[in-house]
Amino acid sequence: MYKKSSKGWLKHSDFILLDLICLQAAFILAYLLRHRTGSPYESQLYLNMAIFLELADVVVLFFFETFKNVLKRGYYLEFAVTLKHVVLVLLFATLYLFTIQEAANYSRIVLYMTGVIYLFLTYAVRLLWKRMLRKKMRTGGDRSLLIVTTDRAALDVVLSIKHHNYEMYNLAGLVIADRNIVGEDIGGLQVVANVDTAPEYVCREWIDEVLLIPGDDETLPQSLIDKLVETGVTVHFNISQATNKVGKKPLVEKIGNYLVLTTSINYTTDKQAFLKRCLDIAGGLVGCILTGILFVFIAPAIYIQSPGPIFFSQVRVGKNGKKFKMYKFRSMYLDAEERKKELMKENRVKDGMMFKLDFDT
Repeated sequence: MYKKSSKGWLKHSDFILLDLICLQAAFILAYLLRHRTGSPYESQLYLNMAIFLELADVVVLFFFETFKNVLKRGYYLEFAVTLKHVVLVLLFATLYLFTIQEAANYSRIVLYMTGVIYLFLTYAVRLLWKRMLRKKMRTGGDRSLLIVTTDRAALDVVLSIKHHNYEMYNLAGLVIADRNIVGEDIGGLQVVANVDTAPEYVCREWIDEVLLIPGDDETLPQSLIDKLVETGVTVHFNISQATNKVGKKPLVEKIGNYLVLTTSINYTTDKQAFLKRCLDIAGGLVGCILTGILFVFIAPAIYIQSPGPIFFSQVRVGKNGKKFKMYKFRSMYLDAEERKKELMKENRVKDGMMFKLDFDT
């Protein structure tokens, strides 16, 4: 199981899409202001530039990480980073024009106006979108975070993470290392496990990440730390708690107001996560094409043998306990789920975790 960086590019997908839209809008508006009429897409040169600008924007976002820590930036720093981003995109565009030897045929005014409009448009959109995302910080997102701390520091840690939840974690609960107070509530967050049961809770509840924050002049049991790392989840250590046994490829990050050392048995960088996502999409497209080809031959056979829907859908549990809907060619009765309920009394696996009959081969 591979863990992506908590500041991975996937978290900023909305920002990226909005930025691409802003750039294209700035390009069209700049063209209209310069030429008064027509469409930039009618000219092959300008059409190629429109496509290249989008590619350049993605390259700058990816390699220069201009969206890194975007929610933590104030107005001035956000403007400075946005200006740097725009300048880099324009530099790539200028290099492109000189490379294809079309610089003399492309309007410099359109190029400069595109940059100016893009700067202020994307800056405004970023501020508005950040304001919306900060509201979401209070409700959390898809990734679950378990906080491990001490009794004395627990309230401060919980309030700090809630107030500075830039990563949009879904706070899964608390583990108090120096007291067994399971079931109690601290700062609106329930204590869900103790030192002995925390590793089991992480595995059972499909926790994504764990934050270790002891109080001042306090430490957490090394045996607990070792077991949490061995579970394979991403573990964030407070710098004062970090040891030489924190796992592979530790990274210095910030969660809430805490500077942490982040590690996991298998930890991927943003670029590795991006490349893996590209491979996933490419594999999915190939799978869809192959499924479409097989559909031509399999669908009629299924319908002739057993009239009804060609596909069967079912909700299943995927990575880290996330549920998803699975589709496959139907190879069972239409009322298979109802028949299964009738046969459950003959299930050989008594705890119900699996379904197996004596005559099932």
